[in-house]
Amino acid sequence: MIGSMSLSQVSSVTNGVRQGDDVQFARVSTDTRTLQQGDLYVALRGENFDGNEFVTQAFERGACAAVVSSALDSEHPGVRVADTTVALGEIARLNRQASNARVIAITGSQGKTTVKEMIAAILGVGNRVLMTRGNLNNHIGVPLTLLALDASHECAVIELGASGLGEIAYTVRLVMPHIAVLTNAAATHIAGFGDLAGVVRTKGEIIDGLLEGGIAVLNADDEHFAQWQARAAGKRVLSFGLGDTADYRASGIRLLESGRSLFTLHTPVGETQIQLALAGTHNVRNALAAAAAAMAAGADLAQVQEGLGQLAPVPGRLNWLLSAGGARLIDDSYNASPASFRAAIDVLAALPGRRLLIVGDMGEMGEQSESAHVELGAYAREKGLDALWATGTFSALSAGSFGAGGRHFATQETLIAEAKKTLSENDVVLVKGSRSAAMERVIAQLKNGDTE
Repeated sequence: MIGSMSLSQVSSVTNGVRQGDDVQFARVSTDTRTLQQGDLYVALRGENFDGNEFVTQAFERGACAAVVSSALDSEHPGVRVADTTVALGEIARLNRQASNARVIAITGSQGKTTVKEMIAAILGVGNRVLMTRGNLNNHIGVPLTLLALDASHECAVIELGASGLGEIAYTVRLVMPHIAVLTNAAATHIAGFGDLAGVVRTKGEIIDGLLEGGIAVLNADDEHFAQWQARAAGKRVLSFGLGDTADYRASGIRLLESGRSLFTLHTPVGETQIQLALAGTHNVRNALAAAAAAMAAGADLAQVQEGLGQLAPVPGRLNWLLSAGGARLIDDSYNASPASFRAAIDVLAALPGRRLLIVGDMGEMGEQSESAHVELGAYAREKGLDALWATGTFSALSAGSFGAGGRHFATQETLIAEAKKTLSENDVVLVKGSRSAAMERVIAQLKNGDTE
């Protein structure tokens, strides 16, 4: 946090009722297991837990005060509020208001975590940067990230996710970004949005939360660009994309067998050569978004080149490995959607050797589950892949639509056993599925040669 905060400030921003001494604190904790002496404890409530039940434990471990939604013993200082999750957000917003950091917020259906890492890598050349850890990008993770802002941070890169309408509107109000990046909108995890139009509207909420004088960084290749551009009326817009009209664009894109991508970055102030340790044109586009945002925050071309050049692949996202038997493995198991599957297939299709796609189910597709998996198999066949192996209920449809060379396995174990028997050094294998499919287990066993 930036300096200390008082309990009276908390009661003011949360419309809560304060009791006891007006204590000061410089850290906030929502977990008694990691709480430190002098922390403010915020008792969050969820479907399966109630932090109010651990208030006594929090004080025993050294909490100076607590924010609760139930009765608090009179001997302890604290603030009683209607909703402790909302209170956490308001406390985080207060800390954000005290910061002088240049703040960048990112959202989109795909690419937001990769773009976050890229922006942080660029701005990290010469600056102290705070960024979202992992995918702590929801109504709880965003406040916790903002509470990690301290006076030494010169930049902050905050990822905003959403599972339904209005969630980004809520979190961007807390973040108050100078720069907002919108990577794309697609029919991904659509259940909470109703339809694609709902996704487009929700992602666009990030534009509304820009501070006065803020900059919107938008994907010129996305079919919804004009809609978002109109939503950003009166604000400065920077575009990125592979087309010639984008402010930040790429030319001479080459994908190497090592998994690296080479291209020339063109910007309004000049151009430079980029070597990226990530494969695929979609990652080139991610790099363009990152360059636009970072340069809007003050980075120069040299910092962009250095930052992107030293970036390591995000785990589970097109990581290039070797199997125990010598086949090349591409680990893209972190998550999956129709658009990210197509991007992964494009990468695999451009490589030499026998190209095998191992598929797990795409989750949260709602009524589109069947059609999305059928289209996946058809697209893999259209791009000329040699084989598609699937494990999962819906992925069986992908194997069927792929046709000859498509196989469905009842379990991961049987698929892994077959892969170990048949893969050779000439094979290139890409493994992908949603988090719920746990395809990282396939990668782990093929990479290590485990038999269990």
